[in-house]
Amino acid sequence: MNTIGNYAPDFEIPGIDREVYHLGSYRKKLKAIAVVFMNSESPEVEQYLERLKQLQADFSSQGFTVMGIDSNHRSEAIADSMEGMKQYAHGHELNFPYLRDTTQDVAKAFKVKVMPTVYLLDSDAVIRYQGRIDDCAESIDRVNHHYLRDSISTMLSGRKIAKDYVEPAGTSIKWRNF
Repeated sequence: MNTIGNYAPDFEIPGIDREVYHLGSYRKKLKAIAVVFMNSESPEVEQYLERLKQLQADFSSQGFTVMGIDSNHRSEAIADSMEGMKQYAHGHELNFPYLRDTTQDVAKAFKVKVMPTVYLLDSDAVIRYQGRIDDCAESIDRVNHHYLRDSISTMLSGRKIAKDYVEPAGTSIKWRNF
């Protein structure tokens, strides 16, 4: 579902560093935020981790951050799932916040279906790009279109993003059954 031009749903959820992340306060400090729905069980997310870390390294000095959000349902206790996320982040040397959406309310509000899905927000929390990171999860060497990188660069330079929506592809979110 294309949400370009809409305000992103606000959220306040915990990170693996035991801090609470509130989108509203983050957007006031930054020019751009890439909200990336991701988790440790998705092969596509695994393939993109180095690229996400590189984006964070390349653009953080320009007022940008990646915020990774894991919204997958887990049967284990919240503390156990957070510890698993912390180990995953440490093992992969993530250089951006990794957050836990335990209620899945954030994923529902964003209308996420698969991981990874990216929402690039401006400083007003308006969604300016939605979709894939690039066109080849399997290999950086075979990428023809750097959708997220190009969108970040365009947005930070004050221009309008031309290709603002690319249908996401990846692993379906595991929803909680009631």
